[in-house]
Amino acid sequence: MQKIRTLALGCTLLLSTQAVEAALALDRTRVIYNGEVKSVSLNINNDNKQQPYLAQAWIEDAENRKITGPLVVVPPVQRLEAGGKSMIRITSLPAVSSLPQDRESLFYFNLREIPPRSEKPNVMQIALQTKIKLFYRPAAITPERGAVWQEQLQLIKTATGYRIENPTPYFVTVIDLTEKGKPGSNISPVMIAPKSAESVKTPQLHTPVLTYINDYGGRPELTFNCQGERCQAMKS
Repeated sequence: MQKIRTLALGCTLLLSTQAVEAALALDRTRVIYNGEVKSVSLNINNDNKQQPYLAQAWIEDAENRKITGPLVVVPPVQRLEAGGKSMIRITSLPAVSSLPQDRESLFYFNLREIPPRSEKPNVMQIALQTKIKLFYRPAAITPERGAVWQEQLQLIKTATGYRIENPTPYFVTVIDLTEKGKPGSNISPVMIAPKSAESVKTPQLHTPVLTYINDYGGRPELTFNCQGERCQAMKS
């Protein structure tokens, strides 16, 4: 999840610096839109017990451009009372059929909180924005319950580390690749598109352990067995 801080125009910088926390909170860190359903609902909470907030939501494509289809947000703007809860719905338009049906497509869901206007002079107002990944998963590639497709990932040794090959139709976000039994992070997180590969820089590992993010925001690990230059994930 990504938090973006946007300063309101015309504000005056305060002499003191205070920690800023988001008032609006989502119930997840990523969205999986299964093509077999008509819509996906997200719950949002206003954790501020004193003030109402406006919630503005929209969707961007993989290039971070705001779009109006084939997925849309309803409602695009709503008011949440202090301490209140609400729901946002992501729904598809007929144009969703033009998306690839043999692999996932990447979008981004954005939620910006708009605070009430302050009646005090010389006050800096900050609008916090949450941005999370939104994956459209066609019905044709719906996985079986409990399937761990990440086990199909392969590691290929390179001069500077490994090339991570993803033969699956799903996006896979890898957040760590390290030696089994040794703590610490060796790589920066990388998202590997369906049927593609990404290279990461890391020392050679005897028994690589890869950590990825699953559909629910969990961080499972995969242990690999290497034979020569190629490493295969051990089945769970």
